[in-house]
Amino acid sequence: MKRRNFIKTAGYSAAGTLVASQFNESQASAQQVKSQTVQGGNKATVVVKENKIFVETITLSAVIEKGVLTSLKDKPNGEEFIEKPDITNFRALQLLYRNNEKININEEKFGSTISRQLSDQKAEVLFHSWEGDGVLSISVDEVTGDLLIEPSAYSSRPGIMACRWNISGVKPTLDLVAPLFQGIKLKLDDPLIKNNRWRWPSDWEAGLAIFQSKEGGFWVHSQDTQYRFKALQTGIESDPFIIGLDSEAYGPLDDNLSAGGICWRINTYRGEWQVPAEKYRQWYWQAYKLDAEEKRRKPWINDIRLAVSWCPGKPEILDALSKRVSPKKILLHFSDWRTDRYDENYPDYFASENARTFMKKGNEMGFHIMPHFNSIDMDPSNPVYAQVRDFPYRSIETNQLQGWSWYNSRVIGVPESNMNRLNNRDKKVMVKIHPGLTMWRSILGERILNASKELSLNTAFIDVTLCIWNIHNCIVETMAPTEGMSRLIRHVSELGNGLAVGGEGLNEITAQGLSFAQVHLFRSWQTSTEGLERAGGCNLNEILFGKLCRTFGYSSLSGKTKDEELRMQIHLDHGAIPTITLRSADEIINPNPAVKRMLELANS
Repeated sequence: MKRRNFIKTAGYSAAGTLVASQFNESQASAQQVKSQTVQGGNKATVVVKENKIFVETITLSAVIEKGVLTSLKDKPNGEEFIEKPDITNFRALQLLYRNNEKININEEKFGSTISRQLSDQKAEVLFHSWEGDGVLSISVDEVTGDLLIEPSAYSSRPGIMACRWNISGVKPTLDLVAPLFQGIKLKLDDPLIKNNRWRWPSDWEAGLAIFQSKEGGFWVHSQDTQYRFKALQTGIESDPFIIGLDSEAYGPLDDNLSAGGICWRINTYRGEWQVPAEKYRQWYWQAYKLDAEEKRRKPWINDIRLAVSWCPGKPEILDALSKRVSPKKILLHFSDWRTDRYDENYPDYFASENARTFMKKGNEMGFHIMPHFNSIDMDPSNPVYAQVRDFPYRSIETNQLQGWSWYNSRVIGVPESNMNRLNNRDKKVMVKIHPGLTMWRSILGERILNASKELSLNTAFIDVTLCIWNIHNCIVETMAPTEGMSRLIRHVSELGNGLAVGGEGLNEITAQGLSFAQVHLFRSWQTSTEGLERAGGCNLNEILFGKLCRTFGYSSLSGKTKDEELRMQIHLDHGAIPTITLRSADEIINPNPAVKRMLELANS
């Protein structure tokens, strides 16, 4: 379990009566817009005048100059959300290469920027620069009032990783509410988020960013269902009040000349941030047909009131827990259950005699015991590696194998030596295999099915499900890792009589199939980052995904220190099941105040 020190990659709650009311009002407004449009009234417009683009919809007014959003106002109160954007020096459109190299697509070095009208609801900005060319398509959605921005750019120089469109001059008083580590609400200049790039969906857990003022705000989102990789840049080193929206190219990048294809939707709203969050959830539910997925969930999932992460396989712990909380209401994440050592020799999953005894007793008592499997990591010393070795994760920037090795309390990376990769099981060498490979899903499914039959499982935990980023060898069987992981989770959930699947992390892809997710606190995987207390208090992902998937805590939740008490509380703030970590039954029999509180919450 110590290897968790270095992994850095690796109960729906209603928004309230006010939010529901405001959302219903917004639906009514959208229908009113549609009606007015049909009758020839209140028509959304896009007008090019003197090389500027003026946008008017039922919800907002905006001005775009040389690709720069210079004004964004809410209707009807006229609140302005953009403050002093830099048109002269700021770069609205950029190309990204490896190592965070950025190329400006603008008028520098004899370039030009031209705005032209295409229709009464569509315009475009053409960029011709010294280093490349680009197009910014601008249109409107009459029904919703959304401003639609679709950036694209290209160059004759290969190796393009992404196209970025920047929004500068974001009003400093606004809070950013975003699905980072299950939900944050922070000022853009907060050191926790300043000058950071968040990859979708492993870091940026849904394609959504909300900017909250006192009485409303604006929001940006994508309605992409094609698994296109994207990213959110929060500030740059010299200016925190800039938002970058990246459209990534699929790996490999070596010969790639262009990027784009993602439409960003911008709109304003009145009320609290839960209003646009609920609108996004409604779209998400409809786009992925999640009503049917919601009905597939096991009824007992909503009865869980307490979770134990990394539960030791000691029968006396079962007895102690059962005297505090009904076993039927307890979920046990059970990691050390195999004949092999933890995180070695995957995908072999054979229960030790001690684990058989523990799980048999737990099942008879009514506990929900979730043994620890792994979704995509495997030990290259296992014979299965010969079948799937051509489909590992490789870094999109460096082409290095992705996974881990662990030696002498430190990470040493995955061996690129073919011999050393096979002969170092004691170093816990793990290689990630692309989940789009049907053969891998078949092999893993068979191993989990055999274990579930032998141990009478109704639930299973598969690790590292959040590790679905853009990679060098991105497309396997026409699937990116995102779609592959979605299929893998679904495959496991349908094994035998059906399994409630738990996974690591939670985002808009994995939420569709997971019933439980063991989630991380803000950059605090094993130890807490400085300023962690500022990352609590926002349950955004619970609003987005809670009707499908319930979350529980990760590590350092024994309540023995003030820091661990804080970690336990922030998980609760995010809407997680009360969670504890422990080593012995005595920690339940004689609980400290923090553990006692979790037990009381479980019974409340």
